[in-house]
Amino acid sequence: MAIAILPPPIILDRLLREWLREDIGRGDRTTQALVDRKGQAKWIAKAPGTIAGLTVGARVFELLNAEVKFVPVVSEGMQCQPGDVVAEIDGSLAALLMGERVALNLAMRLSGIATLTGEYVKQIADLPAKLVDTRKTTPGLRLLEKYATQVGGAVNHRLGLDDAVMIKDNHIAAAGGIEKAIALIRAQMPYPLTIEVETESLAQVEEALKFGADIIMLDNMDLDMMAQAVQIIRQRSDRIKIEASGNITLENIRSVAATGVDYISSSAPITRSTWLDLSMRSI
Repeated sequence: MAIAILPPPIILDRLLREWLREDIGRGDRTTQALVDRKGQAKWIAKAPGTIAGLTVGARVFELLNAEVKFVPVVSEGMQCQPGDVVAEIDGSLAALLMGERVALNLAMRLSGIATLTGEYVKQIADLPAKLVDTRKTTPGLRLLEKYATQVGGAVNHRLGLDDAVMIKDNHIAAAGGIEKAIALIRAQMPYPLTIEVETESLAQVEEALKFGADIIMLDNMDLDMMAQAVQIIRQRSDRIKIEASGNITLENIRSVAATGVDYISSSAPITRSTWLDLSMRSI
């Protein structure tokens, strides 16, 4: 499994500072009136799941007070059970209380995504196909939500429109066909970007093959058509990657993987996940 990588501090800190400003506003009226000492706290799991985002939580507190010590008790990607202590924190109690909500919100969101991603990955763990995420993410949270899918065992699809060329149905319609779309884009795109074409029929698969797609997406195909498409592509090339997409569920992902596709893309681990309940308790 690939190592999940967070954005570097120059990117992450800008996001965290903005979210702290949103929550703290002109000042924490409660904490600043009551607290001026050091303290300790623990993060405790209130539900079973996969932990993700502890490093992010630690950075939230460090931005408020560089002397805060956030010590993970479990590693990213580990399973937790209700009552498990997942982190211990020591330092300025004011920083702990002011950063609590932002840090926990992020860790709960990311842990929920990692948990559901892991359930999808588990269904196809013994098959060659890999689960990939999509661009259906929360604005502002994409980098972290895609980090969480990595923690859960998935592979990131493109992070943005500039990562790779993906010719979808609306692009095909706008260009007047797959051939024209590929020709126009290939004449302008920089090296070494790849071209992926979304197909909905065997005729479109043939067209994407003919005009040199690097990746062919089989979108919303039933299993029989998908298996036929895989066979057609494999007979022509073992270089072209095949991606299945559309209405992927925990119930059907294994059957989709069994058709021989290389990748299965789904927004569900992000869009259908629920937060993993965590709480902070001062001690």
